[in-house]
Amino acid sequence: MLRCCNEAGIPVTAAGGRSGVCGGAVPVFGGVSLDCCGLEGVQEAHRATSLVDVRAGTFGDDLEQELRSVHGITIGHWPQSVALATIGGSIACRGAGQYSTRYGKIEDMVAGLEVVLADGTVVHTGQLAGRGAGPRSAMGPDLTSVFVGSEGTLGVITSARLRAHPVATEERRAAWAFPSFAEGLEVLRRTLQRGATPAVLRLYDATESKRSFDGLDTNVLIALDEGDGFIVEATMAVLSQECRSAEPLDAGLVEHWFSHRNDMSVLESVIRAGIVVDTIEIAAPWDALAAIYEAALTALQATAGIIAASAHQSHAYLDGACLYFTFAGLGPDPGDDAWAEAFYRHCWQTVLDATLVNGGSISHHHGIGLVRGPYLPAALGAGFEVLKKLKTALDPRGILNPGKLGLPSPFGASPWPAG
Repeated sequence: MLRCCNEAGIPVTAAGGRSGVCGGAVPVFGGVSLDCCGLEGVQEAHRATSLVDVRAGTFGDDLEQELRSVHGITIGHWPQSVALATIGGSIACRGAGQYSTRYGKIEDMVAGLEVVLADGTVVHTGQLAGRGAGPRSAMGPDLTSVFVGSEGTLGVITSARLRAHPVATEERRAAWAFPSFAEGLEVLRRTLQRGATPAVLRLYDATESKRSFDGLDTNVLIALDEGDGFIVEATMAVLSQECRSAEPLDAGLVEHWFSHRNDMSVLESVIRAGIVVDTIEIAAPWDALAAIYEAALTALQATAGIIAASAHQSHAYLDGACLYFTFAGLGPDPGDDAWAEAFYRHCWQTVLDATLVNGGSISHHHGIGLVRGPYLPAALGAGFEVLKKLKTALDPRGILNPGKLGLPSPFGASPWPAG
């Protein structure tokens, strides 16, 4: 299919479960929408090496069910969209699961890929490259990383080799309250930099805590860890020690989050009421998070029509974490589409500008797609020119997912320009 489309100059947009929220799977210039969901199933599970070969169209929940029930292993990739997103889609946009602090983001899980280029050439990378491919090899640049996060613009991912873990035997939960969001972030930094990596660490500001935890007027941290009992015990001991000055809360708050974490049904009534609502996730080093949080929320709260602006921290690592902003607004006329689009664009620009000015990354796991495309050149700097050269080298006719990642397209200008 790709070879034929390349010869004819027809755009091709690869698509999996279409759960992305940034427009990455929208075929903005027509052509072929290449549904990859038929490429499904676990091909082989290598228990001795903790590696799993899986086709790209496999949905996340189906993969986990088979690995756990048949092989006693897990990938540990649990995004909110786990039942809606394919493994290929998660890899293509560098997705993250809710347990990423323990298991890593999807790029940490990928050991190798099978990718089809625009001209139909089949490429194997990493541990799928064949003879001589092994863990932590030094055979030139890591070609796997070229395609992870490329969102279908450099090639179509058809299969992956993923790193797996034994299914957890122990789980621990806990919750605390902090007088300020910044204090909670500092505790998380110290915890991670001591080497403790609880699977779930989510810090909600006071606004989100009230909304999520029955009116609690404080900054709530919930924590969950799973794995080998000795590691879980040590991890939670470190976290508890760092939280010793915080107020302990009922660990039942974790169960409340766990049982509601993937329920988005309330959005339908909100949207039907004419309210414009969305979330924006970004990532930043520890020393930039508090500044981004303050700058973004201050700007959002000053926006005409805003009725809610809040944030939580949802994924933490040795060097930084993810902030997840939520905004909602209502115009004078709920049916005014022009107002809604202008408000929406302004809120996005507000958050991404605050992120870039303070040294953060404009996306943690939702990817770039259309919405973030105009911001990628500034975010990558001179690196964007390298990306353009890669695109030209691997897809000289520009047929692969044109209009995405802010890349120039022979089919026309992006339908989501800057401003």
